[in-house]
Amino acid sequence: MSFDPDQPYRLSEQVAVRPEPFGALLYHFGTRKLSFLKDKTLLRIVESLGSQPSAWVAVLAAGVEEDSVEQYLTAIRVLCDSKMVSPADEVMAQT
Repeated sequence: MSFDPDQPYRLSEQVAVRPEPFGALLYHFGTRKLSFLKDKTLLRIVESLGSQPSAWVAVLAAGVEEDSVEQYLTAIRVLCDSKMVSPADEVMAQT
């Protein structure tokens, strides 16, 4: 599966988020992987993914400057590859 920033995404239902002063820790109960979100903007984006029509819109809604959008989309792509974040339709099919 390839990441498409124009599609909706959600935090996986098997992921717990623990906010930290630096950003957050994400723990996936299925894969037992731990991910670090190293800034609070990325945490806001990840938490808002399920309520936005696309990953791209979630990044812009968080107030990310145009020259940094690609950096945040890359972070979401990495989270998607590690199954921390899933396409919204895939999450809905699991329920």
